[in-house]
Amino acid sequence: MALMITDECINCDVCEPACPNNAISMGEEFYKIDPAKCTECVGHFDEPQCVMLCPVACIPVNPAHIETRETLMQKYQRLTAGSIAGTTPSATEPASPPPASTAGA
Repeated sequence: MALMITDECINCDVCEPACPNNAISMGEEFYKIDPAKCTECVGHFDEPQCVMLCPVACIPVNPAHIETRETLMQKYQRLTAGSIAGTTPSATEPASPPPASTAGA
C-alpha cells in the first residue's frame, strides 16, 4: 500500500526529509511519493512518518498501489539489500587479509 500525496499538500517540507526510503520528492506543484520506493515505513518505523508529521492530513493510501505488509517488507528488503550487503562481509569471505609476516626481516 504505497502512499500518495494529494493536491491538498501545502508544500510545508516536513515529509520529504522524514522519509527513510527517499520516496518523497517535489513534483510540479506539490510533493509526490514514488510508489516503487514507498514501504509505508515498514522495516524502519511502526507508522508512516510522513503521515504522522503532515499538518494537513493529505497522505492517504494510494488505491492504485495496494500492497500487503508482507509485500512492503519484501520491498524494504530489496531497497536496503545493497546498503546492508556492502557493510557486512559474507560468511565465505575473510573479514580482512591476514597480517603480513615479519619473520626473517
